[in-house]
Amino acid sequence: MTQRQVNVMGMTITEKILAKASGKKTVKAGDLVDAKIDVIMCHDITTPAAISMLIEKGIDKVFNRSKIVVTPDHFQPAKDIKSAELHKRLDQWAKRQKIKYYYKIGRAGVCHALLPEQGHIRPGEVIVGGDSHTCTYGAFAAFSTGVGSTDLAAAIATGQLWFKVPASMKFVLNGLLKKGVYSKDVILAVIARVGTDGALYRAMEFVGPALKGMSMEARMTITNMAIEAGAKNGIIGFDAVTKKYLDGHLRDKKSYKVFESDKDAEYAAVEEFDCSKLEPMVAMPHLPSGGVPIGKCRGKAMDQAYIGSCTNGRIEDLRIAAKIMKGKEVAIRTIIVPATPEIWKQAKDEGLFDVFYKAGCVISAPTCGACLGGFMGILAEGEKCISTTNRNFVGRMGHPKSEVYLASPATAAASAIEGKLTDPRKYL
Repeated sequence: MTQRQVNVMGMTITEKILAKASGKKTVKAGDLVDAKIDVIMCHDITTPAAISMLIEKGIDKVFNRSKIVVTPDHFQPAKDIKSAELHKRLDQWAKRQKIKYYYKIGRAGVCHALLPEQGHIRPGEVIVGGDSHTCTYGAFAAFSTGVGSTDLAAAIATGQLWFKVPASMKFVLNGLLKKGVYSKDVILAVIARVGTDGALYRAMEFVGPALKGMSMEARMTITNMAIEAGAKNGIIGFDAVTKKYLDGHLRDKKSYKVFESDKDAEYAAVEEFDCSKLEPMVAMPHLPSGGVPIGKCRGKAMDQAYIGSCTNGRIEDLRIAAKIMKGKEVAIRTIIVPATPEIWKQAKDEGLFDVFYKAGCVISAPTCGACLGGFMGILAEGEKCISTTNRNFVGRMGHPKSEVYLASPATAAASAIEGKLTDPRKYL
């Protein structure tokens, strides 16, 4: 199934992928390359603007209708007239261009959960999307990054984009996670150490024994939040866990190239973490870098708990939350948002919805809504939310004087039960 390419020496996995995509034997950090794009992700917020730019230039075409994946997700179902108009424009464009992979409402889901689930993500490829958390797909040993609407328009029309090759930082995750500690806690600890600009325009390459025990879902949580440290991309090498996931999901079973970092590859920095010593983490308002162990913030009252998003809305996340909530009732407003229709159905079939219903939770259709302060969980002035999302900026989920606390599904579920920041380990 796989072809391993290790003949080019002295390059990181990110550099090798960009070298292949630009037709070069070698590249180094700082080089400018014109790279061919393998997959473009389009959603309802940034794509309509890109479409307008193309039409203004007299361009009403796409470079390859099979390499563009379209799904409404930020405001789906439409919350108001403006979002309905965005959906209408996206729908008309996708139909006019005969986009092969167009997930309409009813099959639409949170983009960064949907694309891997539906088999569109492959190792060794270059993937871009009009969303900053497109770096999620780096969990599959791919180069994946978010772009603005202008670059998105250029990619849609030409299938190519200019990139400056990012310098790489290596994050060595040693040890094994203890009970009640998850990949969300790991990435919050990483960002707490390096800061929101500690990896500015760099590739965050994650390695180490702690990854071996993580599912692909858990790994996607880590690469998803690379942008919160300012990174251009996050990336994790290919292994048996990756292969097993791809064998069960890939649409196209043709071979793919697996790139590995060379032993003599250069890194701008190397950071080591002993994951066996990590506790459940909570990122305090108003930055993702505000992570502290639960012991330092335990007991702070919350008004809402939110479990979902492109970071933690997958079936594994819902199972973790349901395990803690089973037989209990939540003390605060709690919203559960499965990230895709398949995850929604699987959660229902497994009886997770029964657990959430009996606990007093709201269960939503797949949407990004509350994460960006759109709908389906907006906060009023002074309200506090424990959330499994990826950002807790001022006003991110509602009123500028509300507060968002980032945590794992386990911590969010335990906090929902008690109505205050709670160590999930007491329920496991």
